Amino acid sequence: MKKTVFIIVMSIFALACKPKQTVTNTKLDNKSERLIKGDWQISSVSYVGSDVFKITSFNIADAKCFEGSQWSFVSNNNTGEMVLNKANCVTYGSRITWFINKDGNFVMKFLTEGIKAKHTAGGYVLRVANQSENSFQLIDRASVGNNSAEIVYQFDKINK
Repeated sequence: MKKTVFIIVMSIFALACKPKQTVTNTKLDNKSERLIKGDWQISSVSYVGSDVFKITSFNIADAKCFEGSQWSFVSNNNTGEMVLNKANCVTYGSRITWFINKDGNFVMKFLTEGIKAKHTAGGYVLRVANQSENSFQLIDRASVGNNSAEIVYQFDKINK
């Protein structure tokens, strides 16, 4: 009887200690990551369906303010930085950490000086599309009223 109770208690404990499942697959797509290595500029930001509404991207600025922003991606350690400096928009710069998973998602965190990535709670998940050596797109989803819209960030390679 004691043995049966012990087995039941241990079974319940084992089920209760099931590891957390994450929303984002963390298995990396190294080939896609290597294609993104280097310096990039967002040449355009478009909204699939309409340009009528305004979207605040990454809780920083209006999505259109990201046009012309400079991005640098280092694939061997999944770090980088971005600089936003469009006229009539907020000036912003940040180090980032990022990766592309096997599901084709670009997972990114903006880093605060002196705080490690593992201690940064918030992040963003965007879909990678139309990737080549010289361009790629990151596609975000946003709620607009009762509908959702896609915001497409077009990245073009900066040849130095």
